[in-house]
Amino acid sequence: MEKIHVFTSITANYIPKARVLASSVKRFHPEAQFHLVLSDRLPAGFELAQEPFDDVISITDLPIPDLDAWIFKHSLVEMCTGVKGIAFDVIFERYGADKVFYFDPDIVVFSKLDLLLEKLESASVLLTPHQTKPDELPEAIVDNEICSLKHGIYNLGFLAVRNSEAGRQFVQWWAERLLLFCYDDKLSGLFTDQRWVDLAPAFFEDIHIVREPNCNVSTWNLSNRVATGSLEEGILINGLPLCFYHFSGFDSGNQEIMLKKYGSHSPVLFDLRKQYIENCEAQGQKELGRLKCVYSSFEDGTPITQKQRTVYKKRVDLQQAFPNPFAVDDKKQSYKQWCQGADYAATATMPDTDSVDALKVEILRAHGELDYIKQSRTWKAVQKVRKLLGRNPLKYTG
Repeated sequence: MEKIHVFTSITANYIPKARVLASSVKRFHPEAQFHLVLSDRLPAGFELAQEPFDDVISITDLPIPDLDAWIFKHSLVEMCTGVKGIAFDVIFERYGADKVFYFDPDIVVFSKLDLLLEKLESASVLLTPHQTKPDELPEAIVDNEICSLKHGIYNLGFLAVRNSEAGRQFVQWWAERLLLFCYDDKLSGLFTDQRWVDLAPAFFEDIHIVREPNCNVSTWNLSNRVATGSLEEGILINGLPLCFYHFSGFDSGNQEIMLKKYGSHSPVLFDLRKQYIENCEAQGQKELGRLKCVYSSFEDGTPITQKQRTVYKKRVDLQQAFPNPFAVDDKKQSYKQWCQGADYAATATMPDTDSVDALKVEILRAHGELDYIKQSRTWKAVQKVRKLLGRNPLKYTG
């Protein structure tokens, strides 16, 4: 029997949701190997043997050059999405995986993934669009279609890749882009990992777009999908057994608002949401959901502001001066101390430029940063190891 490899990417406060996801995968595919990619430290009392995960892949295990600086430049969401491409590559390399599935932690699987596994026999990459049918009402067009134009046509809460030449080319291209440009900057045409994949069908031929309505069901496509059945007997989406449901926006409350707006014709989905809340609570949501990520603060516990991250990201000189911006050292100036000075205040209060000009500046910055990365000892060591192992090193290009 072919072993399925599945992973999700989280900080520790999402462990309860990841447990619900992993348990749902194991229910239908006990042979699956579930990898927890964690960009955080493990919480107290975490015992892998008692978890539905088969292993934990720490962000520190990933071949990201100048890791401390890279993490600091990203918000927590940007960080967890930014590692997904490299995680695919590591799972292919380390475990010899033939097919790898990624699911966001707020997804639950409700039936076997055989349909998707079959599609991966003839395609190297599977994508699910946010919508597969055009909306008719102006309000739904704004909520759904225009939202997709801003955030990405395809929802990257799900992605499946086969370990083929085309699949690896896609993963390495995506990983390269995410290392340099995984930011939530919609004015510059970026939304973390998603907007990049809008280009994928133009760049790669071996991609299949999954249009079945029972896959990646969420509030953004309920205007054209009707749920029937029950929790006990099973849920159908447009007459097909529900494969997996995406509880996106759950923590913000937006999911409940949009469910009421577009899911009133599907009362079973309200039962589903209630069940999901109960399952997350049973997995420790109340306690673990309040955890602060280790990368949300400097080493002394002082919270890091988004402005401090942005200033550091835009200035290569600061990255060179403070290779570990999290560090707090009484004997020499740290990035935290630099942020208390006039130079930081002047930089932090500079007005934002036009988004196109800002993106040009960002591209120039990325070129300089790329040159800096390639000169680092970490980068050179990673490339030497990959060559010794007979693997093609990732060719990062600006």
